[in-house]
Amino acid sequence: MLPSALDHVQEIVGAGDCSPVIFLDYDGTLTPIVTKPDQAVLAESTRAILRTLAAKLPVAVLSGRELEDVRDRVDVEGIVYAGSHGFDIAGPRSLQRQEATDLLPTLDAAEKELREKLASVPGALVERKRFSIAAHHRNVNESDSPKLEAAVSEVVARYRELRRMEGKKVYELLPSIDWDKGKAARWLLENLGLKPRKVRPIYIGDDRTDEDAFRALEQHGVGILVSEGARPTAAKYSLKDPSEVERFLRKLVAIVN
Repeated sequence: MLPSALDHVQEIVGAGDCSPVIFLDYDGTLTPIVTKPDQAVLAESTRAILRTLAAKLPVAVLSGRELEDVRDRVDVEGIVYAGSHGFDIAGPRSLQRQEATDLLPTLDAAEKELREKLASVPGALVERKRFSIAAHHRNVNESDSPKLEAAVSEVVARYRELRRMEGKKVYELLPSIDWDKGKAARWLLENLGLKPRKVRPIYIGDDRTDEDAFRALEQHGVGILVSEGARPTAAKYSLKDPSEVERFLRKLVAIVN
């Protein structure tokens, strides 16, 4: 079991010669995992601490959600937002991967086909984001799960420009491009004008997609996994749930200048 980040805040922040930079996932990190994606509402207390934190340190939220969706849900000025697992970034400069933009017609066609295949699976939810398609199966009976997975696999096989990524009770189809949350986080560090040896990236996330960021930043930073149970991870510390994430951010605010 990883040590709790709540007990090692000063160690995580590190020596005073490096300034923390905070990266946060949204679903399962800032908000609890819920039955339907639109029910994931940020608590006002969390928004308040994010506002205070963003006045002191660089803060970025990297989410699988649509860029505008996650920005509207957090609604804190001064934060950098990255949607669609980093394919769409709004910060000091906006970034949209051109290769992903070129694949929008492919995503449209794959979405149509996936909706048709899953129409007969009770509880299946297809959520279209600009640069990805999510097939949620949290509300699907276990007996129907193989049918849903088979449908996703069939669509991926037909559209070779896309790849499948598995998260918590969700399969996502994304452009098959060498880009992920880890590369997005490193791009942000560079484009925020932050010198690698002068900052300490702290990335907090709960999903498998966040592992890319944990690995990308582990040489000069710290990964914190949000999970109530143990699992293989590149993170160094853990927090149990979004309430502990908020407590950690409060402790962080208290010790940074």
